[in-house]
Amino acid sequence: MMTDEGRLRLGVPKGSLQETTKKLFGLAGFNLRISGRSYYPDLDDPEIQCILIRPQEMARYVEQGILDCAITGLDWLLETGADVSELADLKAPWPNYGTVRWVMAAKEDSSFNDVKDLQGKRIATEAVGMTNRFLAQHGVSADVEFSWGATEVKPPILADAIVDVSETGSSLRANDLKILHVVLESTPRFIANHTSLEVAWKRAKIDRLLMLLRGAIAAATRVTLAMNVPRECIEGVLSLLPALSTPTVSTLADENWVDISTVVEEKLVRDLMPQLYTAGARGIIEMPINKIIE
Repeated sequence: MMTDEGRLRLGVPKGSLQETTKKLFGLAGFNLRISGRSYYPDLDDPEIQCILIRPQEMARYVEQGILDCAITGLDWLLETGADVSELADLKAPWPNYGTVRWVMAAKEDSSFNDVKDLQGKRIATEAVGMTNRFLAQHGVSADVEFSWGATEVKPPILADAIVDVSETGSSLRANDLKILHVVLESTPRFIANHTSLEVAWKRAKIDRLLMLLRGAIAAATRVTLAMNVPRECIEGVLSLLPALSTPTVSTLADENWVDISTVVEEKLVRDLMPQLYTAGARGIIEMPINKIIE
């Protein structure tokens, strides 16, 4: 139950994570409406106030208690060094919610092939702290300067090398860059303010929200398979199903048949359906799942 302390303040990431975050909340059962002009998205939950903020700034506001909780990347959490509680990895098979890599790169035809080759050189990046820590780990001293954008176009004239984020590597290839090192692999994280977690109603609200978000992510790659199976074929059909799928076997009006339903990875269905049919299953149905609470 909410008290006079007000609503739970949730940071929604602006930019590349924005649309997928909206999709995630939709699958979790919320209607998140983000206006093109407003930094205060509407959420159909009167106990939550959303604020749209760049992921780069998110952890700092959570640390300060301006936000109770938020979604941001592990990269920006580490970059800011903010003292917050990391509650969940929200990695999902959707654009910008998968694993992204921060890579150190230089021109293909350059003489740089290793971080140690960059001693005394100039490196452009938006993640200055991350880059300096990586250089220190390898005993390298270089001039690391903040890049305001279009980092991949800076070598070789404006910088000798860069540290930039890459999801597919297409931008690096388009600019004739080679990867020297992977500096960090990052995924979206759900973070919270330490003090907010000590407030009973806020902790309960965050826990319920996280349960639904995780349930939506868990369902993203899985589907339900249901089928009718002759009793004499049950053993053969069950042997084809993944060991961890825990199928349900139910009786039908026709005592010679049963209904078998189970949850499986969607990527398995293409090969599994013909095998199930050959084993005797009929009326095989594939159904999407919105949430799985485990």
